[in-house]
Amino acid sequence: MLETPLQFANEPEGDRVGEALPFTVDAHVHVFPDSICSALWKWFDIHAWPIRYRFTASQVIEFLLDRGVDRVVALHYAHTAGISRYLNQFMGELCSKYPRVTGAATVFPGEHAVEQILDEGFSLGLECVKLHAHVQFFDVAGEDVREVCDVCQSRDKPLVMHVGREPKSPSYEYLRDPYVLCSAEKLEGILNDFPKLKVCVPHAGADEFAAYQSLLERYDNLWIDFAMVLADYFPGLPAPPIAEMRADRIMYGTDFPNIPYAWDRELKKLCALDLPQDKLTRILGENAKEFFSL
Repeated sequence: MLETPLQFANEPEGDRVGEALPFTVDAHVHVFPDSICSALWKWFDIHAWPIRYRFTASQVIEFLLDRGVDRVVALHYAHTAGISRYLNQFMGELCSKYPRVTGAATVFPGEHAVEQILDEGFSLGLECVKLHAHVQFFDVAGEDVREVCDVCQSRDKPLVMHVGREPKSPSYEYLRDPYVLCSAEKLEGILNDFPKLKVCVPHAGADEFAAYQSLLERYDNLWIDFAMVLADYFPGLPAPPIAEMRADRIMYGTDFPNIPYAWDRELKKLCALDLPQDKLTRILGENAKEFFSL
């Protein structure tokens, strides 16, 4: 899907969330320690798109809160085994500093002591778990991810998993092909086998929008966010049919700060859909309140 590298979108940004908008939760924000941010920026420059907002974790949070976002869900993921505890400690400290931030724990599927690592993260006040199949190279149908699902379900913690097939960069030779690791069909096995586990798939499950629309109709334990896919940025990828999808299972999320365009681009796109007020209220904040137990 990517024509690497994609272009920087030099567009104006708004000063803040519109005063008339309801309670707003950005349910897809990334924060990492500075050393990892530097490595991420270099990777994106080569394999994906130019990141517009090269911020520290504190700058990320303060930028969004200062612009009227009411609450931030901060996500991260362990790129390799052995660093999960360090990342979770970092996230716990960030959440202690900013009470309006809900932080995710992470773990590398298949690493030693997964249950203990996650329990330690939860004890730090982290309220959900984030995994990323493209980066962590796990098969959605594999036993490693099922171990994480079992822990989350038993602790009543929601799981945010990037298990859509896109975006896939042709310039980056993945250790395992995301199109082999990820599919809506594989996720359905998780939804069936862990019926009490709340799962959110970011990017509306790109590129399988129709399949995820169908799953949303059939599974009450599935949510999506539309980070980056409502922005009309990726060539050849149409926007998901948000207005036709189940409004009580869609969350507003941006992928901030790892985006090439203005922070409020998708917010403007969402408002331009002219959704009924009750649907807009759910998508902007109420669904995130339910999913993350805010």
